[in-house]
Amino acid sequence: MRLLISTVPNSKAVLARTVTASFMLLGAGLPLAVAAQQPDDGSSSWGLGVAVGSSQKAYTDIDRDTKVLPILSYENRYIRLAGPELAVKLPGYQFSESNKLNFSVIGKYDFTDYKQSDAPILNGMEDRDGGFWAGFKAEWQNSLVDISAEYITEVAGDSEGSAFNFGLERTWHFKQHFMFTPRVVVSLLDKKYVDYYYGVRANEVTADRAYYQGESAVNIEVGARGGYMFKQKHFVFLDVSVTSLASEIKDSPLVDSSTENRVILGYIYRF
Repeated sequence: MRLLISTVPNSKAVLARTVTASFMLLGAGLPLAVAAQQPDDGSSSWGLGVAVGSSQKAYTDIDRDTKVLPILSYENRYIRLAGPELAVKLPGYQFSESNKLNFSVIGKYDFTDYKQSDAPILNGMEDRDGGFWAGFKAEWQNSLVDISAEYITEVAGDSEGSAFNFGLERTWHFKQHFMFTPRVVVSLLDKKYVDYYYGVRANEVTADRAYYQGESAVNIEVGARGGYMFKQKHFVFLDVSVTSLASEIKDSPLVDSSTENRVILGYIYRF
């Protein structure tokens, strides 16, 4: 076992991380920066691309949201910029070439929000805004399944919430060009977060919208992404996911669905 500064592995793993960042940030609905590969010589690396993301939230009668968004990536030995997320890499442990632990301190802006004009059920509600979050992330990369865990809390914003995310994923490569990565992500959201986005305050109560105070909740996301790499620089991917919402969210008078879903189609060019 040896101490190392966390780095990104080979180019195939980088593409997997790139797409991972893409679908997460497309879910936020804003321009992105996605993870790039740190070259073997320790220099920095960039990537550019574009993606189309379509997501369906659980709020009653809310329209499906579809956006065309740019992808921009940057990474070096010490930092990784991924859209609204900046990760500062900490020393990690490498047990073998295929078995290592990576750690980082992360900060990001969460653009989860809504306006009362987004759906009829939200008419008369106060707008909900995003906020700046900070926390710690650990990743265990191994030959069986990649495991990640992160704890983040809002340090500047209105919800003052926190979340713990635990993810499992495995990437398979076929004929040197095709990639397939299924995943499961479990998210524990605290009561402040759930109450802010799904609660109904006393001054927001109407005949069709009862008072509701949110409690901590556990959501489960199941998804998969597939991609095709050609000429070592170009990558086309498709990502689909479905999130099963906790009862503490489904019981909200603002919600009429037990799931949310997202589809993303994108292209990335790595310099």
